[in-house]
Amino acid sequence: MTPKPTAQPLIGVALMLGAMASLPFIDVFAKFLGQQGVPVLQIVWARLAFGALLTLPFAWRITGPRGLFPARPVYHSFRAAFLILATFSFFLSLKFLPIADALAIFFVQPLVVTILSAFVLKEDVGRNRWAAVAVGFIGTLIIIRPGFVALNPGSVLALAAGCFLAIYFVMTRKIAGQADAMVTTFQTNATGAALITLAMPLLWHSPTPGQWAMFAGLGFIATFGHFLIVRAYDFAEASLLAPLAYTEMVMATFAGWWFFSDFPDAMTFLGVGVLISCALYISLTESRRSTPVDFEQP
Repeated sequence: MTPKPTAQPLIGVALMLGAMASLPFIDVFAKFLGQQGVPVLQIVWARLAFGALLTLPFAWRITGPRGLFPARPVYHSFRAAFLILATFSFFLSLKFLPIADALAIFFVQPLVVTILSAFVLKEDVGRNRWAAVAVGFIGTLIIIRPGFVALNPGSVLALAAGCFLAIYFVMTRKIAGQADAMVTTFQTNATGAALITLAMPLLWHSPTPGQWAMFAGLGFIATFGHFLIVRAYDFAEASLLAPLAYTEMVMATFAGWWFFSDFPDAMTFLGVGVLISCALYISLTESRRSTPVDFEQP
């Protein structure tokens, strides 16, 4: 067994910031591909298929060929299905919303995880965290503004993506510790890609060389970013790193402005501030309980 690295908080912080600076480029590639007429489901397939190819050598080294297949294939298939739904909904929302706006609404995910943890996992959720969840949903309403502006279908899709990924995380918690994280990541990517492959002949868009490069970029950035997150937790505590996950909003805003000339309005920033404050409170509380709430880009 490889010894756990000694605590070096600055390295952990640097790795986490690097991950958050990288992950929004998944959305940049997905938005570019969608604008070029590539079906959203094919973009999701590429994200999972290239992710599986990139994690395969590491999973093979850890467990050998026999361990590449999940012990509970039906359960893993349902997990992968929710990841597919989350990724599809989020990528499709980018057709209607700027990257930063979609990500802002997607921040509802940790709040939904808290609700599901109480009702599905039967975890103890105190009154303070319930209050944070309630205020967090107010932040979501500030961003979406139903009844005050025309309801954007992208807002509904981004909200659905956060809910779907929350279900995926709750299902992941149920099998936590049963396999190495890299092996589980490979199994999820491979299972999801296999499920979507069945539909590919019906909608396949012949990619250009540049689109194939963006497909590979989707898998590489996702794998690299999540690897940085895992390594960050080797060097620093969750209570220190959890708040840094929300710095992704900074790069998402910059990337949306640089590549697509999009910039969130003042009400969106207000809603983001409310959402992040509540999610941070929940994350820090969970960290002290040694069961941190997950936040991850689909």
